[in-house]
Amino acid sequence: MTAAKKSEDKPSGKVAYFNRELSWLAFNRRVLEQAQSDDFPLLERLRFLSFVSSNLDEFYEIRVAGLMQQVDSGIHEVSADGLGPREQLRRIHSITATLVKDQYRCWNKAIIPGLKKENVFFKTTKDLSKQELDWVKEFYENQIYPVLTPLAIDPAHPFPQFTNKALYILVSLENPRSKENKHTMAVIPVPRILPRVIQIKAAPAEKPAYIFLSDILGLFANRLFPGYKVLGTWDFRITRNSDLYIDEEETENLLQEIEEELLNMRKGAAVRLEIRKGVDESLLEQLLQSIHLTQEYVFRVDGPPNLMRLMSVYDIINRPDLKFKAFIPHTPPKLSEPKALFEIISKEDILLHHPYDSFTPVVDFVQQAAHDPQVFAIKQTLYRTSGDSPIIAALSEASQNGKQVTALIELKARFDEANNIEWARKLEDVGVHVVYGLVGLKTHCKCCLVVRQEKGGLKRYVHLGTGNYNPKTAKSYTDISLFTAQKSITEEVADLFNTLTGYAHAPNFQKLLVSPFNLHKAILEKIKREIEHAKSGKPARIFAKVNSLIDREIIDLLYLASQSGVSIFLLVRGICGLVPGVPGLSDNITVRSILGRFLEHSRIYYFENAGHESELFAGSADWMPRNFFRRIEAVFPIENKELKDKFIHLWIPAFMKDTSSAKELDLNGSYINPNPEETTDKISAQAYFMRLSEEARQIYKT
Repeated sequence: MTAAKKSEDKPSGKVAYFNRELSWLAFNRRVLEQAQSDDFPLLERLRFLSFVSSNLDEFYEIRVAGLMQQVDSGIHEVSADGLGPREQLRRIHSITATLVKDQYRCWNKAIIPGLKKENVFFKTTKDLSKQELDWVKEFYENQIYPVLTPLAIDPAHPFPQFTNKALYILVSLENPRSKENKHTMAVIPVPRILPRVIQIKAAPAEKPAYIFLSDILGLFANRLFPGYKVLGTWDFRITRNSDLYIDEEETENLLQEIEEELLNMRKGAAVRLEIRKGVDESLLEQLLQSIHLTQEYVFRVDGPPNLMRLMSVYDIINRPDLKFKAFIPHTPPKLSEPKALFEIISKEDILLHHPYDSFTPVVDFVQQAAHDPQVFAIKQTLYRTSGDSPIIAALSEASQNGKQVTALIELKARFDEANNIEWARKLEDVGVHVVYGLVGLKTHCKCCLVVRQEKGGLKRYVHLGTGNYNPKTAKSYTDISLFTAQKSITEEVADLFNTLTGYAHAPNFQKLLVSPFNLHKAILEKIKREIEHAKSGKPARIFAKVNSLIDREIIDLLYLASQSGVSIFLLVRGICGLVPGVPGLSDNITVRSILGRFLEHSRIYYFENAGHESELFAGSADWMPRNFFRRIEAVFPIENKELKDKFIHLWIPAFMKDTSSAKELDLNGSYINPNPEETTDKISAQAYFMRLSEEARQIYKT
């Protein structure tokens, strides 16, 4: 954190904060509400249901695991809202238990019956026809049974080391030949290679049927234990602490250290057990003892653990009528010819709004740089990208074409560490200079710099973005891209790369806001400037769109701004520590969250700056301490008048007017419908941007 705040920078009166963890759970509740909503097609609702599970996985692996560590270590540091780790864990468990129960109720009572009406069937073993049962049995014998390894659990065979988030079957057995140890148990590890959802090929083509792998394993468990009677089977899954523990100061080879840590991750302390309801309590108690977990971290679920696996079903089921209507992004005509990209960018800045504008020009930018004989060097940051990334391929090709290529890869991109290690090795093999950033800081900025030989000498071209260089997620994440050849920007991007690959204690950025160097200080100063304008009777307004807002200094200054009369509109997709609408504290602050077809991911900041030129920024940074102080982030100004006006007068108002996908955060921490009196003519920002894109496509036939 920065130095202690001056008293004049603090709001007057009592200050309120939302708890970070409970705010995140409120966000995940909203994701579940998408699955529960009749406004979405059935298979899209199924996807949202799977997102709830994947979100909870990361929440327990990182956040809950951290709180449990605090309790175990005797640390009693309270959160911003005054809650200690034990109380936070208690509230988390209570809220999550209800959330999970509602999630499975949605699956069993809404999604499955809804799909059945559409002639798509999810079956249990009891629902199978004779023909389907025969097919399932044959499938088990040929495709499943050969790869299974049953594990007996007794004094001679203790519980195995359970892998993080792997699927297992707990089996209760009766031994007819034993009088003393009549009941025993076993575990069946389920190989990750096996699909978790099986399409039953014996079902009629017009009525496709699916069954969960765990149900099949339970049905035929007796095949693995001849001579024993199977009394019951329950599928389960253990979540472990998955944060990486790496002291970079003491690590000479970061790549090797992270690989070793990934192996150790499987052995992290257990933080959650998901198991099928109805489990034998005596067996459950033994299982909990073996993984050193207590009952409060057990979730007995009414269905298969890990509904994230439903994501595969979305891809398997070929029913376009049960999905969102296909959307084709617009490619601006002037960007449709990759060979002309550098010529166009040299004349004007280009702003793209993904996924409404195609991500293809971003890929073309790197690919064209790889092929263009006038390009001498390419520098690129990579935080997350797809496994078959054309960006990676283009960088490799560029290096093979003799260009100087530098890739700054963030090895510690959470849950993508293994992928990033693989990319790093592949790039190094073809001569790319692979750099892992600064010690103690994650490289999260999204930048690509191209150096090209032209008539007047070397010229720089830059792409700056709010999202990852991932063509796959670019279809479903909303992000901003800026192409520019402005010298004032490109020189600073070059300085940023030099800072990341070389040495620099205090780089001097004037246009870019770069953490941990000047971003936090700049945002504070811009909020203070709005406060001064409000006190002077001038128009004062702040608009910010971020994924998370929990930085205390920023929140306190926004409270002060509200008390000073600054109009503040915040779009915070997920975690929000600021409490809006508190009389005398945050009356002038509105906080909304948009959840829709696309994941809102762009970060945008607007400051009115009355009497002067208003300021508009976009970039990679949320308003969190980690983004301000523990990451390399790049926030860039949008200064071109035409582009800026488009943002201010078209895009920002669309976000603010959304009454369809947006929910408003109230002072009690609940999300409510904005403008509830306006029940008709719901406005969706995402639908509006899609319509603009489609209209542009029709006009230009792109």
